[in-house]
Amino acid sequence: MSTICGANCSGCPFAENCHGCESTCGRPFGGTCIAAEYIKVGGREKYNKFKKILLGEVNDILKSNGIPAATELCELPGSFVNLAYPLPNGTAAKFLDDTKVYLGTQIQLDDIACFGVVADTAFILVCSYGVDGSAPELVAYKKR
Repeated sequence: MSTICGANCSGCPFAENCHGCESTCGRPFGGTCIAAEYIKVGGREKYNKFKKILLGEVNDILKSNGIPAATELCELPGSFVNLAYPLPNGTAAKFLDDTKVYLGTQIQLDDIACFGVVADTAFILVCSYGVDGSAPELVAYKKR
């Protein structure tokens, strides 16, 4: 599969649902891909600069919540990171688009707990959950 960002897609666990970056003009799962959008407009250098700035913003939020710093942000399909968060009224809601590709990372504290980060040009979401993705809770949500 040919990509816009240069990712090595061989062995990707999401390849079954991916339609390829170049063949879909940067919409491998149907929605926009943050990497493809940046690279198409400003090239790889602009995208790398954006990721560095975003990582700094993410780490500011993590630090203010007593969470260890993230070292990198990776491209992740929305369907993989779109957890259903419990709301005060007893229902659960998903906040992401399964068809988009976001930037994110996981910070595993121990064998029980993780923190996850998902971001794009509009927001940064930080959550906690069990190592198996269970019991997700929002920690922070910041509009950019």
